Amino acid sequence: MKNNMLTYKDFLGSVEYSASDECFYGKLIGTTDLVTYEGDNVQGLKIAFREAVEDYLVLCKEVGKIPQKVYKGSFNVRISPDLHKEAALLAVRKGVSLNSLVEKAIYDEVNAS
Repeated sequence: MKNNMLTYKDFLGSVEYSASDECFYGKLIGTTDLVTYEGDNVQGLKIAFREAVEDYLVLCKEVGKIPQKVYKGSFNVRISPDLHKEAALLAVRKGVSLNSLVEKAIYDEVNAS
């Protein structure tokens, strides 16, 4: 897992550093809005991140919006033709659909973390 991430109340936030501005900054991940924060040091960034989450939750409640991005459960995956062929053949050998094979692989990877 990427180490330069912040977590608070089921939100994930990025951590970046701007050498030209000499400050840390980031944005909330998994929202449909752009929510950013910044700080002069790591502690300041952590505080700004938590404040950004709290402010965003208040704003979402005021306007009746779901704070977290809603995922459909479907997405396109681009892989090499050779890997696609091997995966399709493996799915046939296992007696499952290609979607089921990919879903299990993702499930296993997510739960290994």
